[in-house]
Amino acid sequence: MEFFNPHLYSLSNPELWVAVGLLLFFGILIVVGVPKLVAGQLDAKAAKIQSELDEAARLRAEAEALLVQIRAEKAEAEAQAAEMLRAAEADARQMEADAKVKLEESLARREALAERRIAQAEAQAAAEVKAAAADLAARAAEQILTARLANQTTDPLLDAAIGQIGQRLN
Repeated sequence: MEFFNPHLYSLSNPELWVAVGLLLFFGILIVVGVPKLVAGQLDAKAAKIQSELDEAARLRAEAEALLVQIRAEKAEAEAQAAEMLRAAEADARQMEADAKVKLEESLARREALAERRIAQAEAQAAAEVKAAAADLAARAAEQILTARLANQTTDPLLDAAIGQIGQRLN
């Protein structure tokens, strides 16, 4: 080992002076308080890192709470959307039923109107047939009476009655 070599402790050995200088340098550093200063700096750095870690943990907790809140709001929004969809479907079914009822009512009104028009047309046709039959009966009666009376002398009362037959039958 080199430590037990006598040449190492000779004053002409440069390695001895380097070792002495190094020991003096470390002694001065200790006397001046560099280890306390370095330890203080390291403690300050550790405190700063710890505060940053605490801040990160706090921010993470806030983020998790915000995530829980957002998920709850999302679930609530989805529930509201589903409720709105159910309400819209119910409204659509109700509107369809109302439209169907209105259509049926409209068809019933149109059918009733058509039946009234048919009844009016039938009544008008019956009236026209009756008028035509009455007119035909009046002419036939007039012809019959004219033929019978042609052989007889004319009676002014009978002629007046025959003239009024057509008017009375209409």
